[in-house]
Amino acid sequence: MADLFDQSGAGEPGSTAGAAGFGTPSGAPLAVRMRPRSLDELVGQQHLTFPGSPLRQLVEAQEGDRVGPTSLILYGPPGVGKTTLAHVISHAPGRRFVELSAITAGVKDVRRVIENARNDRDLNGVVTVLFLDEIHRFTKAQQDALLPAVENRLVVLVAATTENPSFSVIAPLLSRSILLTLQPLEDEDIAALLDRAVESPRGLAGSVELDEDAKKHLVAVAGGDARRALTTLEAAAGVALAQGKETVETADAEQAIDHALVRYDKDGDQHYDVISAFIKSIRGSDPDAALHYLARMIEAGEDPRFIARRMIISAAEDIGMADPQALPLAVAAAEAVQMIGMPEGRIPLAEAVVYLACAPKSNAAYMGINEAIADVRAGKAGPVPPPLRDAHYPGAKALGHGEGYKYAHDFPHGVAPQQHAPDELAGKDYYRPTENGMERQVAERLERLRRITRGG
Repeated sequence: MADLFDQSGAGEPGSTAGAAGFGTPSGAPLAVRMRPRSLDELVGQQHLTFPGSPLRQLVEAQEGDRVGPTSLILYGPPGVGKTTLAHVISHAPGRRFVELSAITAGVKDVRRVIENARNDRDLNGVVTVLFLDEIHRFTKAQQDALLPAVENRLVVLVAATTENPSFSVIAPLLSRSILLTLQPLEDEDIAALLDRAVESPRGLAGSVELDEDAKKHLVAVAGGDARRALTTLEAAAGVALAQGKETVETADAEQAIDHALVRYDKDGDQHYDVISAFIKSIRGSDPDAALHYLARMIEAGEDPRFIARRMIISAAEDIGMADPQALPLAVAAAEAVQMIGMPEGRIPLAEAVVYLACAPKSNAAYMGINEAIADVRAGKAGPVPPPLRDAHYPGAKALGHGEGYKYAHDFPHGVAPQQHAPDELAGKDYYRPTENGMERQVAERLERLRRITRGG
């Protein structure tokens, strides 16, 4: 797997062979040609690049500094500058850049890099910057192989991941590295990047102009992803030039791409963040926000059965007895989606979402079962009162089971004055209805029922 390594310039102090922007072929993709060569060229991420920040200290470190460079874990969505930062870090004096992808590399490749790094350090005084892309794809054993080299600073590890490092990177590696979280780029950052690419000699070198409306379209569909923005700009410029035009217009941009990027990882943070926002929007009685998050999940290819299951839970937990029809309606929507599939399934899902969001809310039943379970776990589960015990098996009556039981239908309104809970929980209220929706009527009836059953 020698092609995984950038071996050119091995042993030469300060070698950064292969870093974009330094000897990058003119035929390379626009996103590669425009890769920033310093922190000052980087757009966005101001929370990481301010003067004196750990990242800037690492990048601006000089040979002979008493404090050696620290390994980093860069966490953030695609196209926000993780690879760029790795290249920028490697440009400091006395460093050599090596890049591995966790998709194709293995333990043998890691050990080979470490051995070469040891030789470069001992023979030439060169520090190896190992950029490991998508580290979350490495197994625990593969990540363990990095530990000695990181701890002894044989290499400066710059690991990039789109997955939450708390779940995807082993704790010993996290504790030996600085975790930097990169944010999606703002629209202003993407717009500035497009302007720079149009004018820069490394970019389109003024061969075309970019219409304002076309730029707005490119910014909108980029979704905060710089790589996607530049790739789309390059394609749109190609469409315009093929037609003999000197200005990239909206029609050219639309031909290049007509779908906005939806940031969503079905097994990662976005999966949990978006579904959390979806449920909280329903709970917060905001149908518009709930429909937005529903649309995001649908467009990202989320399993509609997962969405429907969460809606059923919400109907029971957040609406409950305030609108008893919410739960069967959510179940009906789930069954409808299973019967008709997608994309038509979005319609019953949307109907149910609007109903749940607009319904009156009560979590009284949810809180009641939680409190009851807590009491049971705490040992509050006394004997079942004798009148309520099973009296059907031989010998049960001799034990007093069922003796004194009051059959509810023999009493007015079908309600008998009788203790049903164990002695230590007699009179304990678990269900406390609210004044919302149907639950107001339930509260009035329950008050009368408790007076009768408890003999009040």
